[in-house]
Amino acid sequence: MSSIELVGVAKSWAGSTALEGIDLTIEAGSFCVLLGPSGCGKSTTLRIVAGLETASSGRVLIDGRDVTDLPPAQRGVAMVFQNYALFPHLSVADNISFGLSVRKVPADEKAKRLADAAQLLGLTELLDRKPSQLSGGQQQRVALARALVAQAKVCLMDEPLSNLDAQLRQEMRTELRQLQQRLGLTVVYVTHDQAEAMSMADQVVLLYRGRIEQAATPRELYAQPATTFAAGFIGTPSMNLLRLDGEHIAGSRVPAGRAAHWLGVRPESVNLGGQVPATVRSVEYLGADLILHCGVGSETLTVRTGGQAVLAAGSEVLLDWHPSAMHHFDSQGQRLQ
Repeated sequence: MSSIELVGVAKSWAGSTALEGIDLTIEAGSFCVLLGPSGCGKSTTLRIVAGLETASSGRVLIDGRDVTDLPPAQRGVAMVFQNYALFPHLSVADNISFGLSVRKVPADEKAKRLADAAQLLGLTELLDRKPSQLSGGQQQRVALARALVAQAKVCLMDEPLSNLDAQLRQEMRTELRQLQQRLGLTVVYVTHDQAEAMSMADQVVLLYRGRIEQAATPRELYAQPATTFAAGFIGTPSMNLLRLDGEHIAGSRVPAGRAAHWLGVRPESVNLGGQVPATVRSVEYLGADLILHCGVGSETLTVRTGGQAVLAAGSEVLLDWHPSAMHHFDSQGQRLQ
């Protein structure tokens, strides 16, 4: 297992900045997810760790060793790409062991590593096939096996599940997490999918415009978002962010608990029945859940309740939420303690 540390890592091109002085520590043996929208700098960060990009400034340390100026082959990392990058003319066995052949690993050692990785990922019966004869999930496992046979302590993954359908993605998330825990790998995983991040990660690093908005456990990121961006990005549906007029929700006399610029309330924290009058503007029926978009003053409050509730647009309702469910933010979008 190897830890990873980024110290003041920045990346810029002529007139464009991808990263602004990133400081980040990833514990050895942990599953770290770099999360954020397109263009936030997550893939750039991963490529700098891998050595595929050169940082404009700052240092990269792997297991305490400064690897900033080392080529990828000397960093002790393996990488799994979004498009799998398999050789179509080679068999599964040759794809998995290709890197070992290039590094001239002895034949008996190569055979043992190949057999171990194939068994671990359920590929033993597929070793003679070509990539074109495999399903998307099987191709993904081949790409993972190729990374594992290198016996690197750090595995970097750039949106490896994005080409799979929803059900297979769910299955592979579980498999990846179990594999990481079984082998004790340090994994850095890039995705824009918050469900992947929240279900797999020990640490989520939320990036926005080249900066770290928040680095925390999934539970902390959900329960204590540091900024309005973090609050709005995490959760389905996302957290309500209601403009305030002093200590009240804008356009109403509904108290917000304290003076702030924004009040945040999770849709699942809002209950039907209470003292806050609201008008249902629209309804989304999702089976187990019913999503209500309600007018409170001049703001729209989303409510997530049980699918058995029967309500329609135009209905008048009363709402309530516990004081502990309220999050307050200043005009800069920073959390108020």
